[in-house]
Amino acid sequence: MIERTAGRILGGLCAIMLAGVAVGVAQAGETAGIPPQVVAEYIHAIIQADRIIYSTHVVERLQDLKVTVAAEEWKASGTLPLPAQMLQMAGQEIQGLGLGLRIRLASLGPIYKKNGPADQFERAGLEAVAKNPRKPYTGIMTEGDRHYFKAIFADRAVSMTCVACHNSHDLSTKRDYKLYDVMGGIIISFPVP
Repeated sequence: MIERTAGRILGGLCAIMLAGVAVGVAQAGETAGIPPQVVAEYIHAIIQADRIIYSTHVVERLQDLKVTVAAEEWKASGTLPLPAQMLQMAGQEIQGLGLGLRIRLASLGPIYKKNGPADQFERAGLEAVAKNPRKPYTGIMTEGDRHYFKAIFADRAVSMTCVACHNSHDLSTKRDYKLYDVMGGIIISFPVP
């Protein structure tokens, strides 16, 4: 229920923005609408706000109050999903809406291999945002006859929950994260004309 609601809200907002990417045709054959870089920034702003609010105002607060905790096996243990799991679930829900929008987390040192870079573009992007977290790494990808705008934004440890999980996880390749360190990237892609 939690993941479906978050995914649907984010998906609806993103659908509105994606519609603006290809709105109308201006004179001289130029496409009018919102540039894909701006749409990616908007989507990232929504994701980042949700991520910070969930991590700090829900997970950390409930753990501090000793009401409940977030855990990797949250369904089996009756706890909350970890912030990274929440973002991944929202990304799966959004992908299921059929908009062509994809959102996921990835890292050069992932806890699970499925969260590593999927291709050379993602590897280069994750390296770039690790060096310069303020600047997203972007490009146009082609899959068959479709073109996608892809943006990789730095994913920082926004709460002590992120830091504690990564520093203590048995499969973690790095155990010295600090608050606000870059842990990987948030990858956003969507179709463009």
